Amino acid sequence: MKQIIRILLVDDQALFREGLRILLTSQPDFEVVAEAANGEEALRQAAVHHPNVVLMDLRMPVLDGVAATRRLRELYPDIRVIALTTFDEDEYIFEGLRAGAHGYLLKDVPSKKLFEAIYAANRGEYFLMPSVTARVMAEFSRLPRSQPVQPSANQSLLSEREKQILRMVALGSSNREIAEELVIAEGTVKNHLSNIFDKLEARDRMQAVLKSKEMGII
Repeated sequence: MKQIIRILLVDDQALFREGLRILLTSQPDFEVVAEAANGEEALRQAAVHHPNVVLMDLRMPVLDGVAATRRLRELYPDIRVIALTTFDEDEYIFEGLRAGAHGYLLKDVPSKKLFEAIYAANRGEYFLMPSVTARVMAEFSRLPRSQPVQPSANQSLLSEREKQILRMVALGSSNREIAEELVIAEGTVKNHLSNIFDKLEARDRMQAVLKSKEMGII
């Protein structure tokens, strides 16, 4: 039996929330358990309904989405937040991800990608559109390294297959897309990622990519 993913919608536009609720409830695996018009209301609704995934607008009155995301992640680490916004400026992207969002999507995203993002976030995975991932990686590459890179030592930390998978993750590929591209089972991809996380002492996909970039592995 499939898990029903409980979703909280947070947006100050009632009409947008209504359309999103209709779209999501058309899917048998999704249940919209509550809605909120600002960040403070989102915190109250999360305390009552305990959603699995929150779709969070970033610019809202009372308490904005970045602050609300940060607070949700502090109070309820198991709740995954996806930023769903009209803003694609770097400032909003980086603030949303630093606050703890597991995804960053624009409101004109195709419904299929939105559904994929919800499934990925529910699994604890990051979901970024390739253009967003590229900007995050570009920004990271401009940051000073916290320690000298030792390529000879670090390069041998991961196998060639693990490095290949990690490069695909850095480009924004999902487990399914990686499996299809490499002609391997999706479960095999998950096993490789678990090994990568262990070796890099990373808690998730984004941290693994960032650490591997810092260490000069990819």
